[in-house]
Amino acid sequence: MPNYFLANQTDRENLAVHEPTPFEFRPLAPTDGMALHRLVHDCPPLDPNSTYCNLLQCSHFRNTSIAAIRNGNLVGSVTGYCIPDRPDTLFVWQVAVHSSARGKGLARTMLRNLLKRTATQGIRYIETSITPGNEASLKLFSGFATEQNADMVRSVMFEQALHFEGAHETEYLFRIGPFATASGSHIQY
Repeated sequence: MPNYFLANQTDRENLAVHEPTPFEFRPLAPTDGMALHRLVHDCPPLDPNSTYCNLLQCSHFRNTSIAAIRNGNLVGSVTGYCIPDRPDTLFVWQVAVHSSARGKGLARTMLRNLLKRTATQGIRYIETSITPGNEASLKLFSGFATEQNADMVRSVMFEQALHFEGAHETEYLFRIGPFATASGSHIQY
């Protein structure tokens, strides 16, 4: 039987104010692969991945990812994975919110729910990479760090000339944390 993770009471109340049909939160499932592929495609400036990559995200990384479902449709997702040599760090690969679900705080709600779920696994940091032109992601993660009362440090992850041979903007690494583990008390939900 699938294990579904619903938003906490405050999140449900906040979403209900904006949404006549509330979101259901759960881990991604392999059957979400094609829907995730379409969602990411519809959310520029996100880099689209192959369908196979999205299927791997929905299967291998399902416990470190989250889906937002409304009326049976995938309208939001956060995909991520634990960094192999730093198991206390969750790398957020992509945050995607369908245009019909934007402006409702869904991205931050998904991050909160994912952090709440992964905190029990000892996650103390979130990392993500953001290009200079992706102002929405910068605003999301800056606001999330502020909300969590956590530090946010920026460094170069992949440089435009060195790593991308000029074909892509520099990806800056943002490291947020530390967060308390499940036994701690300062994670804000």
